[in-house]
Amino acid sequence: MFPRHLGDGRAYEIARAMLDGFNRHYRLFRETSAAAKQRFERADWHGQQRAQRERIEYYDLRVAETVQRLRDEFHVAELSMNTWQQVKLHYIGLLTDHRQPELAETFFNSVTAKLLHRSYFNNDFIFVRPAISTEYLESDEPGTRPTYRAYYPTHGTLSETWHRIVHNFQLDVPFENLDRDVESVLQAMLSELGGFRPRANFQIQVLSSLFYRNKGAYLVGKIINGFNETPFALPILHGERGQGLVIDAALFGEDDLLMLFSFARAYFMVDMEVPSACVQFLRSMMPHKDRSELYSALGLQKQGKNMFYRDFLAHLRYSSDKFRIAPGIKGMVMLVFDLPSFPYVFKVIKDYYPPQKETTREQIKAKYLLVKQHDRVGRMADTLEYSSVAFPRHRFEDELVAELRRFCGSLLEEDGDMLIIHHLYIERRMIPLNIFLQEAPPDQVAHAVVEYGNAIKDLVAANIFPGDMLWKNFGVTRHGKVVFYDYDEIEYVTDCNFRRVPPPRNEEDEMSGEIWYSVGPRDVFPETFGPFLLGNPAVREVFMAHHADLLDAAFWQTHKERIAAGHVHDVFPYEPSKRFSLGRRDEPRQHQETRDA
Repeated sequence: MFPRHLGDGRAYEIARAMLDGFNRHYRLFRETSAAAKQRFERADWHGQQRAQRERIEYYDLRVAETVQRLRDEFHVAELSMNTWQQVKLHYIGLLTDHRQPELAETFFNSVTAKLLHRSYFNNDFIFVRPAISTEYLESDEPGTRPTYRAYYPTHGTLSETWHRIVHNFQLDVPFENLDRDVESVLQAMLSELGGFRPRANFQIQVLSSLFYRNKGAYLVGKIINGFNETPFALPILHGERGQGLVIDAALFGEDDLLMLFSFARAYFMVDMEVPSACVQFLRSMMPHKDRSELYSALGLQKQGKNMFYRDFLAHLRYSSDKFRIAPGIKGMVMLVFDLPSFPYVFKVIKDYYPPQKETTREQIKAKYLLVKQHDRVGRMADTLEYSSVAFPRHRFEDELVAELRRFCGSLLEEDGDMLIIHHLYIERRMIPLNIFLQEAPPDQVAHAVVEYGNAIKDLVAANIFPGDMLWKNFGVTRHGKVVFYDYDEIEYVTDCNFRRVPPPRNEEDEMSGEIWYSVGPRDVFPETFGPFLLGNPAVREVFMAHHADLLDAAFWQTHKERIAAGHVHDVFPYEPSKRFSLGRRDEPRQHQETRDA
């Protein structure tokens, strides 16, 4: 129960210090996100990648700073539970007019989790549910930008309106030919809407910040006409001729936007005063996208984690099936389990590994962090990392509990009717590619094999060597995309040494079942991939028709040299057929060196 009186004078100062810590975090987060505009204008791609990595670390740094301040200034280890209750009440009061209250509540939870034992993690001490509503939250401070702008064109002013929409972002680089690009957008829009008639409410709503990621800036909004709302995104790139910016494509509909905001892509840089309003706008465009995933896509991955966990607890409350060992081939370093009714898998690092896996728990965690901070190019699943998660024991199958005790005993605690797992990762569930290839009809098998090769080439373009390229380490999403999800052996392409197998020295070498040549710790022999991957004749035929170059060391070495020389590949989270440049007869076709995602 909360106290009737706020009698401890320290409580307000502690609440104020916690909010100061959050405000500093969000100020730095927002400054870095806003600076993406200048990096894009300068074509500073390495700076953009560096900022992406560093921004992910901001949150934990600010939490640690705040925890240390509370320990130094307020000796919080000595505080009574009554005082902590008062701290929360004061904090709620401080958030009344705040523009990011949901993020500040999550920050409060993160700080208190470092200071209090988990037995205190209940509604009296942390924000199990939001205390401050974000409905209709908007900044009305003078000079602040609205979350989105609305434009009201007529049929005759559509071209002029699109020009105005683009110019309002005030990019400090001229367009190569904006008239041409606007005409392409207009024709794509009319084709999408099917010869529409403007209704009384016809308007174009556009979010006020561009969405920056890798080498692109995305203009995001929706077209409203009558009862129909059509979401869209316009990718803006630096032209390959080096003569200015170009609008590269027009993406329409929820499916295109879902691919753009996929869980397998890097986080956007977006300048937001009121993130909840931005998420609400995006949710109106992608109603099938969880709010937790949208917060993560905007770079607010800690908020995404918090909201995901709330959704998970709600799902547990209204379901009755049991956690089980996940279907598929068991991993050597991870124990994977799932809840059939919940579209995610839970991965726990094992305590020990077979001899061929020369690794440690800390090395595996470092690989997962690398993926979190890296450009995932639509081919590596994002993961949610949690500590000390309590599960109801009765929801676990006995076989799973036995496996956890056997392989993950150091991370497992049994506390009454709860199982506590001290460290785990959660990922979106996909169909393992090896299972998909066994069950799918021939046309889908062929598509999946082509996608598998495309996925590897996309990873190579992002300087990632998957390490273990077996089918079981890849999954198929609901959109048919092939995504990699086993990270314990990944390396940077630039750290690998790609070699051809040397010819045998003599007949004994040729007949021997042993390797007759020296192999360094990071030596890779691409021609040896075939026997492990291409035993199925139908799979082999498709693979060799589309991706035989993956078995050639020269392919890998060429990409390694280009990346080492500083080249940053283009990233297209849409099909090449959607690119305007490919449909213009008066311009040379642009060569797509990599199928990024």
